[in-house]
Amino acid sequence: MVTTTPSALEAELLALAGSVPDPELPVLTLADLGVVRGVRLLAPGKVDVELTPTYTGCPAIEAMTSDIEQVLHEHGMAEVSVRTVLSPAWSTEDISAEGRRKLAEFGIAPPRSHPADGPVPLSLSIRCPHCGSTDTDLLSRFSSTACKALRRCASCREPFDHFKEL
Repeated sequence: MVTTTPSALEAELLALAGSVPDPELPVLTLADLGVVRGVRLLAPGKVDVELTPTYTGCPAIEAMTSDIEQVLHEHGMAEVSVRTVLSPAWSTEDISAEGRRKLAEFGIAPPRSHPADGPVPLSLSIRCPHCGSTDTDLLSRFSSTACKALRRCASCREPFDHFKEL
């Protein structure tokens, strides 16, 4: 089996595509979210981008595609193809540590992480991004977007979004 490493240009294009802000959570980039899966230079000025939505039917996929096309056109790519790739499926484990930090700073409880090689945490509590308390209540399974739930902290009484685990 022959494996190829990405060229410096492909790495640069991947970084550019990843720098696009998420249309629903502009505090995150697509790289933070982990949805840009790959970039392949097909010919001079022609690039293929693989994009995995956070869930099938995600309404933001069209905006992500358009924004990726625009940033790559602005950097000399005449022909940009953004393909939706559903396998492997996106998971909240794909959110980077930086992305989780940004979510919490923005007042959104990040999804709980479940290490693949360690024990699964038994706690089902969600930590309030405002005061850190784990005494929180679910108000609604859906919030401003389908990937978030609305919760309220019993300690500080502040409502907050929680990015649901997938």
